[in-house]
Amino acid sequence: MTRRSIVLLTGLVALIVFAGGAFFYDRYGGHPAQPVAAAQDDALVRAHSPIIGPVDASVTIVEFFDPSCEACRAFYPAVKQIMANFPDETRLVIRYTPFHEGSEEAVRILETARLQDRYEPVLEALLARQPEWAVHGAPDLEKAWEIAGAAGLDVEQARREMSSAEIDAVLEQDLADVQSNNVRQTPTFFVNGRLLESFGPQQLYDLVREEVESARAAQ
Repeated sequence: MTRRSIVLLTGLVALIVFAGGAFFYDRYGGHPAQPVAAAQDDALVRAHSPIIGPVDASVTIVEFFDPSCEACRAFYPAVKQIMANFPDETRLVIRYTPFHEGSEEAVRILETARLQDRYEPVLEALLARQPEWAVHGAPDLEKAWEIAGAAGLDVEQARREMSSAEIDAVLEQDLADVQSNNVRQTPTFFVNGRLLESFGPQQLYDLVREEVESARAAQ
C-alpha cells in the first residue's frame, strides 16, 4: 500500500465513522446493530448484480448497499481507492438493500441507468449529492431524478422502464438475498465470501489485500 493510499484511507476514517454512526443510530434507534450470520455463497452474487471493475477479477467485494445510506456514501471513496490499489484483481458487486424510505425508487433509477450504460456516472452523482435528495423522513425523489438526468440519464425513457418486470425481479431477488444472508445494516461487505466483521476502511483494505495475496500465491 503506498504512502499516498494510506493517507487517503486514514483521512476518510473520521468521515466514515461519523456518517456510519449517524446512520446506525437513525436506522436502529440508537441500539447496536445485530451481528451478521455467515453468508450463503450462492446468494452473494447474482447474474443481474451490477459489477464495477474487471468481470474476471480474482477478488470479489460484495457490498450490500442502500443509495440513501450516509455510511454507504462515506465509504464509497475508500472502496474506490482500495480497488485502485488492485485494479486488475478486484471487482465490486453491488447488492441493493433499500432500508430507507425512498430507496426503492432510487434503486430503480440506478437500474434504468444500467440499461442505458450510465450506471457509474448516475451512481456517483446520486452519492455525491445525496444530502439534497435522501432526506430522512422526506426524501425528494424528483431531485434524485434531476440529478440522474444531469449525469446523463434519459429520464423520460427511464421513467417508462422503472417499473418493468425485469427491475421488479432484481429488487425481489436482492431483498430475498438480504434476508437469506441476515444483512441488517448498510454497508455490509463480503470479500470472496468472507464477512468484513470490523467496520472501517483499513479493515476492508486488509481483508482485500489478504485475498489478493492468496490469489496471487495460488497462481
